[in-house]
Order: sequence, then structure tokens, then C-alpha cells
Amino acid sequence: MLDQKSGMQPATGAKAEIDLVSELLLGMRLNGLSYRRIRMSPPFGLRFGAAPSDGRAQFHFVANGPVLLRTAAGAVQTLATHDAVLLPQGVPHELVSGLEVLSRDIAAYRANPLCAAVGAITGSDANDPRPTDAIIFSGCMELDLGGMHPLVALMPEVMHVGALLGRQPEILPMLEAMEREACTERAGYAGILARLADVVSASIVRGWVECGCGDATGWVEALRDPRLGRIIAAFHRDPGRDWTLAGLAAEMGSSRSVIAERFLRVTGTTPLRYLTELRMSLAAEWISREQMPIEVAAHRLGYGSQAAFSRAFKRVIGHSPGATRAEAKKRSAG
Repeated sequence: MLDQKSGMQPATGAKAEIDLVSELLLGMRLNGLSYRRIRMSPPFGLRFGAAPSDGRAQFHFVANGPVLLRTAAGAVQTLATHDAVLLPQGVPHELVSGLEVLSRDIAAYRANPLCAAVGAITGSDANDPRPTDAIIFSGCMELDLGGMHPLVALMPEVMHVGALLGRQPEILPMLEAMEREACTERAGYAGILARLADVVSASIVRGWVECGCGDATGWVEALRDPRLGRIIAAFHRDPGRDWTLAGLAAEMGSSRSVIAERFLRVTGTTPLRYLTELRMSLAAEWISREQMPIEVAAHRLGYGSQAAFSRAFKRVIGHSPGATRAEAKKRSAG
């Protein structure tokens, strides 16, 4: 039976939606760039500035609390022992022992290396640890959802692991393991903590998507719509194909006007604009992280002209493919 407003088939259930989400999230990458195991005696205040605008997220796990998390807007959350949060856009925030405590930039503390990418910050007497000391494991992470990257801007500033425990009880043993590793400091604990932090963070992102993406209802509606979902899946499977609106309409068994109107109304963008943004997101990843030659990326994504590819890349990403490559090399060298 056709939807009378759209002329398209209505949703047929949650299984297809979940399968499509799983398929699209196969491209999700969440890589830890640097971690800190932090021990602080109260009173203390730690300030985390804005992350660079290139997909950096901030993760915090409290192994011994409580700790207060305060955003730049003044919102305060209490993080108890076992609590974990992900700040997907890496917005400025503070971790404090009390609301009246002044904070100090985390970068001002010397971190003693524990292993590759993991350092230890101690703001308490190492010879006299106290039960009231806060123990926190923090990570700066590179969050990339591949073609679903626009969802990052729609995520809440702070995503709390507690919202997932009812649906994903398997996360609780990971949180308990993180507490043991952070508090007992057994051999190899720093590397184990880093890997667990990556898994918990990825689970928070996946749980948010599977639970409906909060206010990002257009994306969820598109995934639930069998024809729009098939279009999005087709784009992700074969982004370099020479897609046209007429070809999409023929493949989906609908008219061009119906496809275009429905896609725009639900997602806020046109099918071909979505495809272009997907292509450029993939290109940026290939060029910056995989060091793929620009001409190879252009060819793989269906561009016969490197000049046309570069114009589209700059229009979507904001700078040229060459500048993207240079910036990636600069970061890796630093």
C-alpha cells in the first residue's frame, strides 16, 4: 500500500532499518589519538578547550568519583564511579571537584608517558593516595562516521553511557574492567584502558544511532523508508557510479519528482547533494589518512577530471585536496 503523501512504500519494520544502520556504520572509525590517566586530590578543576574542527571527540571515564562535568554553557552533570561520557564535537568543558573550584587547562599539566599515546597526570601525593582522590581516564579521539559524518553535528554535546545500559548490558562489564585497570595499575593497564575506551565510545555512538538519533529524525525516517533507505545504501555501496536522478527513479520504481521531493523533505538535502558530500567525505579520509594520490581518489569516485573533483572537494570540505594532504602530513609529523 502506498503512502498517500509521498506515493512511496511505507516503512516495513525495524529489522531493515537496523540492518542498514549496521551496514552504514561499518565505515565508522574511532581512533584514540592521546589518552591520560588522571589522579587528582580535591579541590581540583581541569579545563578542556575546544578540539580542532576535524572530527576530534573527547572521552572521559571516571574510575573513582564523583566528578562534576561542566560545559561552556553552564550545564552540569555529576559523573559517579563507572560513568563514561563522550563529547563528539569536543566542545570546551571542565571536570571539577566542586562548582566553586577554579579550573586549570589540562595542557598545563605534565603527563608522564606510560606507553605509546598514554600519559599519566598526578595532582595528588603519589606516596599518600587517598580514597577521595578522583581517578579519570580521558581520551582525545578521532571520530569519523564515513558517509554518515553529518550525524556528528546533530549529536548532543555530551553523550552519557548510562543511557545505553538498559539496551546494552554487555557494556557494564567493560566499565567495571576499566575501573579495575585504572585503579590497580597492573602491568599493561594503560594499553588495555585505551582499547576499552575506544570500544565504549564506539558503543555510545552506535547506541545513539540505533535509538533514533535523538532529534536527527530526518536521517532515521530516511533509513526506515524502504526506497530512500535503498538509495542511501546504494550510494554507500557504489559512490563512484555515475548516478542520475532519472537512473535512481528507474531503479526504485518511482518518478524523479517523487524521489527528489521525498528525499529533500526527509533529509533536508537532495539525493545528488547527499552523494557529493558522501564522496568528498570519503575522499578526505582516503587523502588524509590513507595518503591515497588525489588522482586515484578522483577516479575511484567517478570523476573523469581532477580539476572537477578538486572544485567539488573545495566546495564541500572548504579547502583543496592538496591542502588536506598537507595538513594531514603536518599533524602526523607533529
